[in-house]
Amino acid sequence: MSHKPLYFILLLSFAACQQEKPQSMVAAEHTSLEDASCHSNMPQRFATLTGAADDSLLTTNKAVSHENMVWIEGGSFGMGATDAEGRRDEYPAHKVKLDGFWMDATEVTNAQFAAFVTATGYTTVAERKPDWEELKKQLPPGMPKPADELLVAASLTFSQPNHPVPLNDASQWWSWTPGASWRHPQGPQSDIKGKENFPVTQVAWEDAAAYASWAGKRLPTEAEWEYAARAGLKDKRYPWGDEDVEAGKPKANTWQGSFPVLDERWDGFSGASPVKSFNPNAYGLYDMAGNVWEWVADWYTEDYYQTLAGKVSENPRGPAESFDPQEPTVPKKVTRGGSFMCNASYCKGYRVTSKMKSSPDTGLENTGFRCVASN
Repeated sequence: MSHKPLYFILLLSFAACQQEKPQSMVAAEHTSLEDASCHSNMPQRFATLTGAADDSLLTTNKAVSHENMVWIEGGSFGMGATDAEGRRDEYPAHKVKLDGFWMDATEVTNAQFAAFVTATGYTTVAERKPDWEELKKQLPPGMPKPADELLVAASLTFSQPNHPVPLNDASQWWSWTPGASWRHPQGPQSDIKGKENFPVTQVAWEDAAAYASWAGKRLPTEAEWEYAARAGLKDKRYPWGDEDVEAGKPKANTWQGSFPVLDERWDGFSGASPVKSFNPNAYGLYDMAGNVWEWVADWYTEDYYQTLAGKVSENPRGPAESFDPQEPTVPKKVTRGGSFMCNASYCKGYRVTSKMKSSPDTGLENTGFRCVASN
């Protein structure tokens, strides 16, 4: 699989961070759910991982603590969208059979991730300064070294525009921010003091897999995640049923108002919220819709479900490698569940069948994870 030249990515990404916002009003384009993707057209970092390995599915010999986990009884279900709201990658609906598994009741919190870092000394991808000696091995011979100010630790942060912007270009509200990390999710001036019970964010897929391995767990497969989110409900749009997210009482941390310009905060939050801020689904799982997107084990391909049509898939693990036709040179991992940035007129990522995809070396302010264990 080919990749974008890393030097080009570095220049593009950090140049985009430094560009001034246009002063003139930019008319927002009409965007369908098919076109809208929270994580499409993102400023990429390195995109160096391929489909060759998947450490998140490896078993470990470490004893697993089932504290704050929920046992999900195995069974069969229809995976994928059956209504007209889905994107191409949500069809066709197909039959899946799963063994039982344990799942974290909540997204992994800042406190839990801090315990992992303290115990292991682990440094997240966002905290690592890019190593030019390693990078140049992937570049054409003779490629000059970028300026040192471009080779800095960074992660993607959300910058709320003050004017309408095209909704098919996420780079309008995402930018690479030097110093942003799980400890400083909005950039170096922010911190997580008093937010120990918030979901950890700014973790790349690699970081999530490392935590899971340390805990004796793994990342859920996409099938396990959707099965758990549905909580036994059949052909329902959300973990709680079919009631719209903004009808009745607040049910999830999402975006109300005009995205990405105005969040009316009807649900009581701007940005991420503490875990367990909303009622759990019928399986006792919290935030299976909204709050932060969650990494799963699977690579992303748009047509994967088509390969499963008309048969029963037992414990599927996703495609062997990634291909995203929107960005064919960038391998992607699947994320599930939606986030505080999801809006009914935009990505609607809090539907149980909805998915997004991100480069596995990318941390974002609205992306975290939870773990599972087979026994």
